[in-house]
Amino acid sequence: MSVERINPPELAKPSGFAHATRYREIVHLAGQTALDADGKIVPGGIVAQFRQSLSNVLTALDAAGGEPRNLLSVTIYLVDIPDYQANGKEIGRIWRELAGTEYPAMAGIGVTALWQPEALVEIQAVAALDI
Repeated sequence: MSVERINPPELAKPSGFAHATRYREIVHLAGQTALDADGKIVPGGIVAQFRQSLSNVLTALDAAGGEPRNLLSVTIYLVDIPDYQANGKEIGRIWRELAGTEYPAMAGIGVTALWQPEALVEIQAVAALDI
């Protein structure tokens, strides 16, 4: 069995990476910033960018045959940790709305910059499918 590369048409066309790779029941989900389908970062600050980034991760996961409950681990890269923390209640509400309450292992990591200069958050994940 070979590695399947997954690039759902709902997401911006990737350049130099795949949105997801699947090998057997394991799915690695590429870091997703708040790019819309046209390849532009959504406006509105950390809350809007978190929603778009998580939506992008879940779109790639769905295309790979998974659901939010299949997430094993999620890493959230943040340009401004205090801004994320100040909006934690709203971000938590968005997580529960989109991904439910079966939480994966998670890490939040502060970084000085992301690939797109206007990006405030990037989310990367690993999932295991039910086979």
